[in-house]
Amino acid sequence: MVLPGETIATGASDQCPDCKLKLVLQVLHSPAGYYIGTWCHCGPYSRESGYYKNSLEAEVALMQGGFERE
Repeated sequence: MVLPGETIATGASDQCPDCKLKLVLQVLHSPAGYYIGTWCHCGPYSRESGYYKNSLEAEVALMQGGFERE
């Protein structure tokens, strides 16, 4: 369950409060899998989707804009 303001989609800023970088949705990877989220100079900022099995699935979801937000 996502709380209001926890992701960009639910109201979080699209700019890092520390380094001021504008955050852009992209495919990222963690030990849990591939996901759509944001990253800045400070590190990972948000995870906007659930996890995907591989980068191709995540890339397609990002390009189509049809990814499921948690």
